[in-house]
Amino acid sequence: MLRGVRGATTVEANCREDIFRRTTELVQAMAAENCIASEDIGAVIFSSTPDLDAAFPAAAAREMGWAEVPLFGTQEIASADGVARCIRVLILWNTDKGQGEIRHIYLHGAAVLRKDIAGN
Repeated sequence: MLRGVRGATTVEANCREDIFRRTTELVQAMAAENCIASEDIGAVIFSSTPDLDAAFPAAAAREMGWAEVPLFGTQEIASADGVARCIRVLILWNTDKGQGEIRHIYLHGAAVLRKDIAGN
């Protein structure tokens, strides 16, 4: 069964170090909370807001050792209602877990996106 694990975080500044640090923190939390092994991942989609262009968030996953995991990056639309300096991740994961067992992770300023589940 293929399941989606969602997550998002924000960075303080549009710099490579912040983007890599926060993306790594988020992806590691998503994997740890759901016991995800990289060999069970079908693909990972990364998006970032238009105000982040100093680095590709997916490159942080490569540095983590996800060399064989298919990664895809895209840019979100500019929206007045959007969260600034935001990185979102969708892990497509092969698992037997039910939809209700999946733990989605929202960190830092991105917690406002899903107040109902942030911090769970």
